[in-house]
Amino acid sequence: MAASRKSRSLLLIGLLIVLLAVTSSVAVYFFLDARDGSEATKVVNDEPVEAPVPIFVTINPFTVNLQSDYGDRLLYVGLSLRVGDEATSTFLTQNMPEVRSRLLMLLSGKSAEELIKPEGKVQLKQQILDLFNEPITTPQPTLSIDDVLFSDFIVQ
Repeated sequence: MAASRKSRSLLLIGLLIVLLAVTSSVAVYFFLDARDGSEATKVVNDEPVEAPVPIFVTINPFTVNLQSDYGDRLLYVGLSLRVGDEATSTFLTQNMPEVRSRLLMLLSGKSAEELIKPEGKVQLKQQILDLFNEPITTPQPTLSIDDVLFSDFIVQ
C-alpha cells in the first residue's frame, strides 16, 4: 500500500506539471495572438506615405571656355537644381541671369583636366551649391537647394 500511495503521488505530481505546462502554453499563445492581431489591424489602417514631389529648376545648357595647357578646351554643361520649396524655385527662375553668370564665372576658372575626373565633378557640385551661400539680391529669402544634377557634361 505504501508503494501504491507513492506511485499515486508521483502520478498526481506528474499530471499537475503537465496541466500547468499546457495551461501556460495556451495562455502564451492567446496573449501573442491577441497582440499580433492588433498590430496587423494598425498596419492595415495606416495609409501609405507618399514621397514628396521633387521640384527642379532647369538651367539651360551653355558652353564655357576652360583653362588648359593643351590649347582651347570647352565645357558644354546643362544642369538642374533640386530645390526644397516653390519659393526657392520662383526666386531662382526670376534671377536666372544672375545664376547663369555666377555659374559661368565659376566654370571658366576650371581646368579640363580636373573636370574630367569623377572627383572633379563631385567637387564642382559642392562649389555650385556654395555659390548660393552668397546672396543674389538684398533682401533675399532663405534658399533651399538640395542638390545639383548634371544633365549634359561634355569636355572637349
